Amino acid sequence: MSAFFEELDYCPTPIGALSLRRRRDLRLGVDVWEIMLGQDFLMTSHFTASEVALGRLGVAACQGENLEIVVGGLGLGYTAGAVLSASRVTDLRVIEYLAPVIEWHENGILPMGTRLIDDLRCRMTEGDFFAMAAGDGFDPGNPGRRFDAILADIDHAPDHLLDERSDSFYHPEGLRALKRYLKPGGVFGLWSDKVTDQRFLDRLRAAFPEAWAEPVTFDNPLTGKPFTQTVYLARADKE
Repeated sequence: MSAFFEELDYCPTPIGALSLRRRRDLRLGVDVWEIMLGQDFLMTSHFTASEVALGRLGVAACQGENLEIVVGGLGLGYTAGAVLSASRVTDLRVIEYLAPVIEWHENGILPMGTRLIDDLRCRMTEGDFFAMAAGDGFDPGNPGRRFDAILADIDHAPDHLLDERSDSFYHPEGLRALKRYLKPGGVFGLWSDKVTDQRFLDRLRAAFPEAWAEPVTFDNPLTGKPFTQTVYLARADKE
């Protein structure tokens, strides 16, 4: 049986102390991986349904084949894994601000092992997703490059941020800046750990011609009750 608790890595970062830990949930009889930033839970393997839904819904909303997609925020890798499960995807760029998170995937110490690293369609870039959205885009070797979908899973919610540097992104001006890097009819997707926020949906609709919310409800194994999070989706002009 696994150790009751083990800290697999700990390191300082520009936005706080980052910790990866694994513990045994004796009630459920499973190992649980948790990523902490200071006292904040970034992600837990207890709850992955909405992260997977972000990847699946984002790809499903795209049209055509040979899809080129960006995922902002790597975490335990469930959004990126869901994107790569679609055969239509030929190129995935994952933007991750915290270098140790990329290293955990390279070292195979997470539940996914090296699945993402081993997939030749997937390339990981250490960088600031929000600065890239406001700047030259998400492919440093090809400034201005457009993608079929850009999916973000970084902050807890548009009004619950890990770091104040991202605040302007969630307003119409920041969303319009990101829209420059979508192909005609391309899709923007955003994960939130809260129920649908009509105020943010209104901001999305101010920046995109089409926007909607997809509630994701799942059974919370800790409480035994249903829990609802949200995937926001928006479509760029078809030109």
